[in-house]
Amino acid sequence: MLVFWKQKFVLLAVPKTGTTALEQALLPLASAAILDPPGQKHLPARQYHNRLSNFFEQRGKHPMELVAVMREPVDWLGSWYRYRSRDQLAGKPNSTKDVSFDEFVLEWLKPNRAAFADVGSQANFLCDDIGNCLVHHLFRYDRMSDLIEFVESKLSCQLTLSRENVSPRKDLQLSDTVREKLEHQAAAEFTLWKSLAAD
Repeated sequence: MLVFWKQKFVLLAVPKTGTTALEQALLPLASAAILDPPGQKHLPARQYHNRLSNFFEQRGKHPMELVAVMREPVDWLGSWYRYRSRDQLAGKPNSTKDVSFDEFVLEWLKPNRAAFADVGSQANFLCDDIGNCLVHHLFRYDRMSDLIEFVESKLSCQLTLSRENVSPRKDLQLSDTVREKLEHQAAAEFTLWKSLAAD
């Protein structure tokens, strides 16, 4: 999470949405940064409001806008699945090395997930308890140029992003049955994604 106090915005680090590359490019320009531990770096919008907004916003005297990136839900889950298939995790409870993508998604849909599928939710990260998005500027991962243009305008700078945390290639084809189940049970993810105009 990066705070740009003078420019009045906070960049939230939604996991698996290119935030590491953004942080590396923007860190020298930020007023404050929370990079560790991971649970604090990836602070959800509601926790920002509950725990940090009064501090950074001086109890409402210096309002800040929240900025974040969202990835298409299946693509986001696929990124987690591929990331956890890397050799360094082989044999560990959070490894997906010997798990199919269908199995990963079905496990993610359970209320009590196994470690390998316990990766959170973009909708929960970005919204309040009743599904209202708390982010003022939510950008699509597949239109990262929109976010770059926004940030460059706010900070009067020019950004070049590198590729970070590149995951192994794996088959991300979902069966029709699992896809249907995912879209039904995780409707909040797809509703939020579809609310972001593609053009």
